[in-house]
Amino acid sequence: MAEPPMSCDCFVSLPPGSGNDHVIFGKNSDRPRDEVQEVVHFPAASHPPGSTLECTYIQIPQAEHTHAVVLSKPAWMWGAEMGANDQGVSIGNEAVWTREPVATGEALLGMDFVRLGLERGDSAWAALTVITGLLEQHGQGGQCREQTEPFSYHNTFLLADRTEAWVLETAGKLWVAQKVTVPVKNISNQLTIGAEISAEHPDLRRVAQDEGWWDGEGEFNFSEVFSPENPPARMELAKRRYKGGTELLQQHDGSVSAEVMMSILRDKPSGICMDSGGFCTTGSMVSVLPRDTSLPCIHFFTATPDPSRSIFKPFIFSDCAAPVLGVVSPQYGPEDPVRKQPRFQSQVDRRHPLYKAHQVALNAMDTNPDEALAVYEILRELESQCLSEISAMLSGEIPGEELGDLFLDCVDTEIKFYQ
Repeated sequence: MAEPPMSCDCFVSLPPGSGNDHVIFGKNSDRPRDEVQEVVHFPAASHPPGSTLECTYIQIPQAEHTHAVVLSKPAWMWGAEMGANDQGVSIGNEAVWTREPVATGEALLGMDFVRLGLERGDSAWAALTVITGLLEQHGQGGQCREQTEPFSYHNTFLLADRTEAWVLETAGKLWVAQKVTVPVKNISNQLTIGAEISAEHPDLRRVAQDEGWWDGEGEFNFSEVFSPENPPARMELAKRRYKGGTELLQQHDGSVSAEVMMSILRDKPSGICMDSGGFCTTGSMVSVLPRDTSLPCIHFFTATPDPSRSIFKPFIFSDCAAPVLGVVSPQYGPEDPVRKQPRFQSQVDRRHPLYKAHQVALNAMDTNPDEALAVYEILRELESQCLSEISAMLSGEIPGEELGDLFLDCVDTEIKFYQ
């Protein structure tokens, strides 16, 4: 039997693909089924010159200033699957395999690059240059799941801000970037950049020619040159998801909204909402990035698996944002299995309060489908109320500063509802 598509999906819609002059970003994070994804907020900070930063596996020089970020991240790692910063930038990444071999040693994970780009980039392009600079300097590699069985990959990224979006694809320390020029765009676990290249590593074509992958004379098509001759099954099957995602976006071309993006992320027939085998959609995110800079950006997170049975909760950056402990996992310090050598020799409980409550509710839903339908309808009504408030704020009917604690309120309400 064919291996199910174990992949993530990222989407972006730019005006005129989306309505109300908004850039809409969305991502499903498909990870090992039992992995916990937390949502964490870190305020902007200044750091002493010469200080260092400990990422998931390696240390690198710290930037003197980092932007405020909100991240949806596997609880065991430093980096994030997706997130946003207070400058109006949203980023997500995908696993991909190329002709360049995956490094066996530990370096920066693709998820580390997501967080670093958000912490250091004040635009999509600036974040892209942060990622490529660190990629060239430190490389990418390391165990990508909380298990002893090896699993590592290269990465592609979708980066968006209030005015534009970029696709960044990597192969080892090499990279290529394409500015999004179509109204709607999505990526999955495959190389998608062909001959329309906006920027690239200075040695990209020389390496391809030296390796005999390109003759140096014809058109240089990155995806054709760097895609592996025998790609993993998940990479081949991701083509179906990529095609399905593109079709869903195009169906709503001209009217993509937060609600539409959420419906795409919840789509199970296409495989975008994944719930089979050892992998599933463990977290989801949608960003609304208004081109009008007087309006705040809105970011929605589930913080729980399976968006078809979760609700999206809105986050707005605020000067006085309180920590939302209901979606923050326990910390184990130096005793964490990811910190001790050899790594991943034991397991710890990383479930946060919302994850635990949601898990109990899902089990109850599976044993009583009628009750499940009623629960789901109530949850979606809560989500609909939040979306209505957000719409009112974006249209100027209510002030945005009144919604700074909306994420905290939604998480608390959801936990109480489950209980």
